Order: sequence, then C-alpha cells, then structure tokens
Amino acid sequence: MARGPLPIVDRNMGDHQIEFQPVGRRAPCPAGETLLDCARRLGVELVSICGGIGKCKGCKIRVMEGRFSEVTPAEQKAFTEEELESGWRLACQAYPQKDCRVNVPPESVGTQQRLQVEGWDVDVPLDSPIKSFACKLEPPSLTKPVADAENLLEKISALGPIHLDIRVLRDLSTRLREWNWSLTAHIQNRELVAVSPPGSHPLGLAVDLGSTKIAGYLIALDTGERLTSQAIMNPQISKGEDIITRINFAIRSSDGRTLMANMVREGLMELAGDLCAEVGAETGDILEAVIVGNTAMHHMMLGLPVRQLAISPFVLAVSGELNVRARDIGLDFAPGAQVYFPPNIAGFVGADHVAVLTATAEEWARENVIILDIGTNTEISLIAREKITSTSCASGPAFEGYQIRDGVRASPGAIEKVYLWGEDVGYKTIDDAEPIGICGSGILDAVSQLYLAGVLDKGGRMQEGSHSRVVKKNGRLEFILVPKEEDRRGPEISITQKDVREIQLGKAAIQAALEILVEQEGVSEKEIHKVIIAGAFGSYIDISNAIAIGMLPSFPLSRFHQVGNAAGIGAKLFLLSSAKRKAVWDLLSRVKYLELAGTPEFSEAFTRACLLEPYHLNLNAG
Repeated sequence: MARGPLPIVDRNMGDHQIEFQPVGRRAPCPAGETLLDCARRLGVELVSICGGIGKCKGCKIRVMEGRFSEVTPAEQKAFTEEELESGWRLACQAYPQKDCRVNVPPESVGTQQRLQVEGWDVDVPLDSPIKSFACKLEPPSLTKPVADAENLLEKISALGPIHLDIRVLRDLSTRLREWNWSLTAHIQNRELVAVSPPGSHPLGLAVDLGSTKIAGYLIALDTGERLTSQAIMNPQISKGEDIITRINFAIRSSDGRTLMANMVREGLMELAGDLCAEVGAETGDILEAVIVGNTAMHHMMLGLPVRQLAISPFVLAVSGELNVRARDIGLDFAPGAQVYFPPNIAGFVGADHVAVLTATAEEWARENVIILDIGTNTEISLIAREKITSTSCASGPAFEGYQIRDGVRASPGAIEKVYLWGEDVGYKTIDDAEPIGICGSGILDAVSQLYLAGVLDKGGRMQEGSHSRVVKKNGRLEFILVPKEEDRRGPEISITQKDVREIQLGKAAIQAALEILVEQEGVSEKEIHKVIIAGAFGSYIDISNAIAIGMLPSFPLSRFHQVGNAAGIGAKLFLLSSAKRKAVWDLLSRVKYLELAGTPEFSEAFTRACLLEPYHLNLNAG
C-alpha cells in the first residue's frame, strides 16, 4: 500500500533522541523518519496492520515530551480533539521535530514486548515474613556431644525461642553433615521452617489463581527480584468454563469437591516445577507462597464447601486471611513452608481483587477511580469520596477465546488484532505466525470493527449484503475473517452470529455493573479521573474498540490505564512485605460490597447494555 502525502518536514534538523516507554528503548531518529519507522529500527514492535498508512490505528502512542509534525487528517479521524490535546498520535503519521519521549500503550505493541509491559511492577521495602540466617556450626565432639538441633538453636539463640518443624528436624542431622556444618536457616514466626546449603537464596512463589489461567511468579525473597514467571491453563476448565458450572460439579458429584481441589493443586505443582527448573532450583526450595483468587477458586483450592456460594445470600465459608501449611493442602514445598491466603471481600469478589487494590494503591490514593479486573468473572471497584464500593459480574469465558467457534487461547497463530477499512480486512497474529484461530482480544476487535463498518447493527445482527465476506452457511450468516486458500494450510476462520452474541453478553454484564455502581454511589462521569484496567486480558484489549461497542464508557483515552496482571503483582507484595499484610485490614475497612443480584435495576440495565453502541455513565448523578 502506498503512503499518503507526507507532511512538510525540515530535513536539515538532524537527528532527534527518541525514548520509548515503558519498553525502555532510546536512540536517535533521523529527521524525515516517522516514529513508526524509528520504532521498527529500534526493535520496538508497534502494531501496524494497514502497513503504515494511518487507517488501522494500531500504532497509537502518547507524546509525553517533545514536538512532532502537524496532526494529519488520518489522526483527526482516529482521535477526538481532547485526545489529540492530550498527546495521542499515530506513530506512522508523526515525524519528530525535537528530542521526544513517548508512551506506548500495551495494545500498540506485539505480544512479546507486551509481556514486558505486563511486567509493570511496584517497589516495596523488603520485609518478608521469612528471615534467613547464614550459620557455621561447631561439629560435636566427645568433649561436647551436643545434639544437632540444640547445636543449631544455640547458634541462633539471639533470635529468642525458636521452634522446629518436625519435617525439618527429620532431615537436619543428615543435612548438617552433607554441608560440612554450614547452612542457611530460614525462620518464620519463630519457627525453623527450612534449612538450605550455605549461600543459597530463599525463594517464594506468588500465584494468581484465575478461573481460566494460573499465573505464577518465582521471587527471590532476599532481593525482591522476580526470577521468572509463567502461566498455565487452569485444569478445572475440563469441568466447566465458568465458575457456576464448576461449583455445580463440586456439589453434585460425590467426590467433586476433592477432585476440583486436586486438579488445581496438580496444576500448581506443575507450574511451580517449571518455574524452579528455569532457575536451577526445586519446588522444595520454595519457603512460602501467596495465593490469590476469587472466592470460588479460593474455596476449591482449600477444599472448602462451595454450595453456599451459589445460593442467595452467597455466603463465604471464610473471609479472613489464612496461613496454611503447604503440605496440608498437597503442595510439596519446603518442609515447613506456609501458604498465605489474603482475606476475601464478599460474594465472588475475593483475595485477587484485594491484591489488585493493593498493587494499584498509588494510582487511586488521591483520585476518584474505577478499577476493572476483566476476566471470566470481572471484579469492579469504584473508589470515590474516601469509599471503595466493590462488585463482580459474570462476564463469561468469551474474552478468553472460549465459547467462540474458532476461538483459541492466546498462543502463536491466534488472531489478536483485527481491522476493517472498506472491503479490505487486516489482522495480526501472535508471533506473526500462520493464523490458527482467534483469541479474546481478537474477537473483541472483530465485533467492534464489524459494528463500525456497518456489518453488525446495534442489536448485533449481521447484515446480509453489507460486505463481500458476509456469507450464509446452513441458513446462518457469518463473516469470513481468514478465507481457506490453497497456499495456506490453516483453517478458514470466521465470526459467527453466536460469537457476536457471546461478546454482547460479556460486555453487557460489565457495562450494566458499571452503570449500577456509579448510579448507586451518586458519582458523576466528570468526577471520575481514571479507569484502571487490570488482568492479562485487560492488557491486550484495544481501548478504542472496547469503547466503540460499549464495553467501556466513552472517556478520553488518557483516562484509561492498563496495568497488567495486578493481582499477581499484589500477591508478590504480600509475599515480600509484612507491612502490606497488616495494611490490608485498613483497606478492607473502607470497602462496601454491592451484590448485583439484589439490585432490581440490574436486569433492565443488562438488557439495555446488550446493544452495540458507545455510552456515557450517568452525567446527572450526584
């Protein structure tokens, strides 16, 4: 495709230093080179489905410092006046005219670099409950035949009375002699929970136990460094893609509760094993873990009853924090390792959302903010006027690529970006691999683009004759996104009417929940300063496309902040900081829970929100 007319650029101005954040790349950009070309030369993988002609809007960036060429007609079409004034530009249209610093939002970068952006983190003073001490013991002798345990306890006597975990004691004598009487003692709450060879580093595991995915972060407890991280699919998906189906299985099957607990434990051990193998460690080196999840996942992990969760008034078995021996819940970590489960809120708003609130506290401490953690179950908090009001809604697994006919999880070859301009259809796959299906962010893009192109009406109905790729199969219309061609081995990939309905239901749940929350708290749209979007899926969505179909309110782009897996980051903070664990009770004292099932207006709001159209929150509230 040919580029449009170039803006007038002074080509004698020389090079300009360009800094891309949060990717962390900085280098000269010659005059006459677009920001997109500069990014590609530096290895910053900006999305550009249309080939850099300003149509797909995939290369959105925000100017933080510096000056660029004049705004082009393509950019005037892509952004509102307020967004342009806030610094939003298309990288393919913008020519630097002095040294610049730009922010690249998560949806504008390719998958591998987006994973780096998802590494968004929070620094915290190290105050782990695990205290590690290097010890060199005097070997026993005939003149001083001191017992091995007492030998060690005497060495660390300055710490006060220390108890020994029985599993540690069983191996202590053997280990002392293997390590030539040198070791590192690991103590938690005045108990010796593990010993390790001299010079070894204490390891901790932070886990976001999601309904669809389990994300794990292996942390060095002595430095706070994230050593590695991975995610796996939650094995419980085989028993149901949504929480209610899994609860029903756990209730109706005689051994359902045990089976569901074992599945997630086995998944966690597999994940922990892979993480440890990456750094040359073993799961037995993990001294403590923190696990956060919604209340259903929390209860299933612990083998707690879940029947009462699915029946009004949706009561938890326990809401307070728990410290559990890892071995007591089937996790093969260090001998005396404990697992910390932060407190839950209520209903289906669990410790994962407590972790999100903890991780993003600096973002909302002094402003009125909406926080969404989007997933199969979406948790939402409205923070305004010194109060936090939290709720949750069942947005379904479609955002994860499930219940979509050609849906796949986010893996190489999954279509993650879609754009239509006229009869042309563009898409981008993860790792630029041959397309195998469409993942959650891709189906959201597709529905939005089909609506904006007139292929879908506001009711979500596909319009026959609206586009050359709309075809009828077995009496039903569908949109062919990727045709089956002789030179391509992969399958034909289409968007069906049912796929559209699944996205409508998911987005309607979020929209209706937001509307009810804002209305009940009497907050006006203009009072909301920021919308924080958390969760792995939340980092992948295109904000503009989500606004276009009403999944998110019609705020300027500058109000939206995508912060990655904040639940996982919160779990890490709880792992490294005793102070954060104490502070959580002050946080919870400010939280009021809103149960949508008991709100008469929700059903009406949900029905209205099924329409595909932008919306504004109640401007007359307050």
